[in-house]
Order: sequence, then structure tokens, then C-alpha cells
Amino acid sequence: MPRTLSIIGSALLALDLCAAHAVEQPFRPEAGKFPPLEKAHAYRGELVFVDHANRRGSLRVQGAGIFYRNDPHPFAMLPYGIVRYHGAPADLRDIPIGTMLHVRAFLPPDPKSSSVPVLPVNNKDVDANHYRGPGIFPAENHVLLLEDEPSHCQREGLVWRLKEVELKKTGGIITATREPREAAGTKAAQETLTFDDATRVWRGRECLGIDEFAAESMWPTEGKKLLGEQVVHLGITWKPTPDGIFTRFHISDIWLDETSLQRAAKNQNETHKTFMRSRWLPAWVDDVEYGKFGRATVTATLFGGMDASLYADFKKDVPALMNAAENTLKHAGGHYGQAQLASKGSIVEVIKQKGQAPLSSSGIQIRFETDLIIEGIRPARVVRVTPGGWHATNVPREEYIGFYFNAEDRFPTPSIFPKY
Repeated sequence: MPRTLSIIGSALLALDLCAAHAVEQPFRPEAGKFPPLEKAHAYRGELVFVDHANRRGSLRVQGAGIFYRNDPHPFAMLPYGIVRYHGAPADLRDIPIGTMLHVRAFLPPDPKSSSVPVLPVNNKDVDANHYRGPGIFPAENHVLLLEDEPSHCQREGLVWRLKEVELKKTGGIITATREPREAAGTKAAQETLTFDDATRVWRGRECLGIDEFAAESMWPTEGKKLLGEQVVHLGITWKPTPDGIFTRFHISDIWLDETSLQRAAKNQNETHKTFMRSRWLPAWVDDVEYGKFGRATVTATLFGGMDASLYADFKKDVPALMNAAENTLKHAGGHYGQAQLASKGSIVEVIKQKGQAPLSSSGIQIRFETDLIIEGIRPARVVRVTPGGWHATNVPREEYIGFYFNAEDRFPTPSIFPKY
């Protein structure tokens, strides 16, 4: 009997270990399925390089060690990956170098076609040595959500509460906590952040310099002042820090009220809407029903994260163009404009998903009917679509691929990224 119990106990222990191992396995997205945000690996880093045409770049990822020693870590946006800046949709080209960004990312869906280096699955657990620590080179380098500080705080319901300010001749230091808006008094860890004469203070419709703001007696012109838990939103960057402090972040912007933050979001949103109308909305193909002599009806899901007015232009019986695209969202065959090779037709149905759609999905399907379908429009493939009424423009050379391409020609290979 004791031996039987021992065997059963060993078997149960083995099952527990297997279950624990299964939980620890990183999540890899599948083609044609939007991955859940909660399964993404989260980290934070400074934007140090951008290749906007290929929707990739490098981040200096924050870890437990000395920040400035951390090598730039390459990342690539998933085709349905969302970028947010100032609380609004954005493109990578909109974000200034040096901005601190919050990341939610996965392993490469297809390592063979990854546009950035593919790393060992457990790489986030490896100690980088040289006082840098683990976590700064995660294998999860294909990004679902990339957002700056105010975007992250708005989505998570967080605010910054300013405790104290100290002004010096050319800037100063703020002591603050990031905590839930509706839970004042929580034991959030205090941070010290620097600011300088280039820091912008936004109030309503005004943009003030630090000297102008201090002149109103809101802050001292020199010395310290308690700020009494003043609620603000912050734009955060990183700059080299003196005095032997290796990890201290910098304030680029302070939004004092909701009006100022909403204006920043509106300006960014308008920038993005104009950009997307010239590049067409990305989607992927769910199904193709083939007819005779090149006719087909394509069902496609529009990607999420954009302004509602863009989706509203996709209506039943509206003419449309659909062009094949690469996973970096580059158009196929744009030498004479992306419309030249695109399939022409009309939208015969717009289907809105019931319930909450995944973050990266708009929850909107279109059924597009064409009399001449092109090769690149196939199930699980990425396409770009424009409804009638949007201006026809030609995208620049770096934003489209040639008529004939293979995996090596789609983009500069991952060897573009140096090995430190």
C-alpha cells in the first residue's frame, strides 16, 4: 500500500511539473488568429532606432542593471500590431527617438520570415552580465502593442501624482508616483525624474516653458516645494544622467489637465488618419470564394486600433480596391502606384462582430467582390484596402515591394542589426 501511494504521488508530482512547464511556455501567435493581450510578454524601453518603412526598430530595454549599458534590442511590429502616441493611434515615424515606450510582445509567428533576429525562447531569463541583469533581450520581439507613457496610463487608468519639485539653474528634479486614478493613497513606489528648460508644460490651450510656469508662482524659481499630490500626465524619455545615477528617467512633457491631453491626442489622431488614407487600411483575408474567369468574393477583417471615422467609410455597395501586402504592411507592386495591380470591385457586405473584439482586431469584416483577383489575396495573407472616396496617391519606394520577390528581398535582412 505505501508503495502504491508512493507511485501515485510521483505520478501526481510529474503531472504538476508538466502543468507548470506548460504554463511557462511562451505564447507564439498563429497566422489568421488575433492573439490575446493577456498572453503577451510586457517590458519597457527607450526607442533608439526606427526603420519606419519596415515597421521595426530597436529599444534599450529597462532591466534591473545599469540602463545606459543595455544594448539596443531589435523589435518588429506584428502586421496587426498597434502603435499609440499621446493617447492616439500612431505610426512608428511619429515617435521621437528617446521616448520611453511600454511593450506587449510575442515570439515571432514565423521565425523563418522574421525581419529581426530570432533569439532563444528563454532569452528574457538570461543574465546579460556587465551589470545589466536579465530581461533586456527578450525573445518576444514581435510587438502587439507599443505605447508611450500617457497612452499606457490612460489605457490602464493610471496617473502621475507629483509630490515635490526642486528647481535648479537649468532644470530640476520631480518626485512622483504612478498609481491608479481612483485609488489615491496607494503605496506606490516613489520615483525621481529630471526635467530641464526644454520640458513643455501643457495647460488647456497653452504650452508653457518651465521658466514661464515658475514665474506664475506655481513652482519656485529655485529650491524645493511640496506639490501636494498634484495629478498630471507625463511624457517620459531618457537622457544621460550625471552624478553617477545609472537609471533615472526624464520628463519631456507635463499635461496639467484633461483639455491639454485631449488636444495632444486630437492632433496625433488627425496626423494618423491622414496617413492611413494615403496608405489604405490593413486587414487579413479570412476566406476567398472563387468564381469563374478570375471573379471572387473575399472576406477580410480590418485590423484594429484606428479612429472610428476610418472604419465608417467602409459601407455596403461602396467601390473599393484591395492590394496584396507583406507582413510589414508594404504594398505589393507599387512602381506605378498601389492601385495599378490592386483588385477592383465593391463592398457587398459589412459585418460587425458581436461582443468585444481582440485588441488588434477592429471587429469589422468586409465582403469584397472583384472580377479579377490577384495572386496575393489568399486566406491568412495580409492585404490593404481603400474604399471609394479616398484620394489615390503613390507611396514612396521604400514602402512597397517589387512585382517578384522572395523572403530575402522583402526587407534588409536581420543582419542590419549589429551584434554588440
